[in-house]
Amino acid sequence: MTPRTFHRQLFWLIVAGVSTVLVSLSLVVSPASAKPPTQETVKYCLSCHGNPTLSTTLPSGETLSLYIAQDDLNHSVHSNVGIECEACHNDISEYPHPAIQFQTKRELSLSYYQTCEKCHSSNYEKTQDSMHAQAAAAGNENAPVCTDCHGAHDVRPPDEPRSLISVTCEQCHSEIVKTYRESVHGAALMKDENPDVPVCTTCHGVHNIQDPRTSQFRVAEPELCAGCHADPQLMGKYGLSSDVYDIYKRSWHGVDVSVYKARWPTIWHDSAVCSDCHGIHDIRSTGDPASKVNEKNLLSTCQQCHPTAGPNWTDAWTGHNEISLERTPFLFYVEKFYGSFTPFVLWACVIYVILQIVRATVDRVRSSRP
Repeated sequence: MTPRTFHRQLFWLIVAGVSTVLVSLSLVVSPASAKPPTQETVKYCLSCHGNPTLSTTLPSGETLSLYIAQDDLNHSVHSNVGIECEACHNDISEYPHPAIQFQTKRELSLSYYQTCEKCHSSNYEKTQDSMHAQAAAAGNENAPVCTDCHGAHDVRPPDEPRSLISVTCEQCHSEIVKTYRESVHGAALMKDENPDVPVCTTCHGVHNIQDPRTSQFRVAEPELCAGCHADPQLMGKYGLSSDVYDIYKRSWHGVDVSVYKARWPTIWHDSAVCSDCHGIHDIRSTGDPASKVNEKNLLSTCQQCHPTAGPNWTDAWTGHNEISLERTPFLFYVEKFYGSFTPFVLWACVIYVILQIVRATVDRVRSSRP
């Protein structure tokens, strides 16, 4: 072995050794399975606020618990991304803390929730145009804010499980949610966690919740329902027709509503939309005896708008299905008759008018001759 070859091999042995040492050190300092260290600020705060008996009395006489459960923080979406206490409690930076200036628990909540805007500005802006914000502006201090729906220290994904959305809304809208639970949509959600059925936010929105009592919401309702009921793939899973929206649009109700939506969206209009017949939160399967569109209840449903409707009124109802020989034979033959007879009458009228024009022209020519 020549000296040059020996030095070359020695050099690469040294390089390999140094590399091995560096890799080993990196694994010791930061092993692949290691978890990030607990946030020091949180540990410091919980040295006091981890005490379940810690509380204070507000000027209103209310007892405010100052206890924060470690489990809540462990499952919070904020703690898991490194957001510490001071991000929201930015008025507290030292100990002892400054005296609490809030008179009531609600006043405290209404002050702290505004810090959500720092990170969630887009959603925060949407809430300012919502019905909840309108209620707050009108003086209702119990109108929901961010922390009422999402929580404070235990903020978790709002739709895991999906039924949690309705549970959240139930805090204020208990009677409505109770009715919804018994509907065809609510029962499928609460019992089976069905991912296809609508929840509160599907129809009402999430942060920009609008007043459902307005004429704009009313005339937009058919398109809202069509989001699911005009989807062939989705309706096919449950053996339902996806033609309901197209058939409704061709009906007198649908045509009438579409005209008002296009020209006078702010004027209240009484032509029937989906909820007038099927209900709002109490929608049930047509086979359910309690359904408003069950064959036993259909006439009384129609009489809400047509009080003089007689017992034969509903015979022309096709149930949002195309007219067919199998389902509605009488209507099928009536449609066929008028489909043939009407063009015949129209063509007869056209021919009659043409003959009248010809005759009038001939008579004029003859009368003009000397």
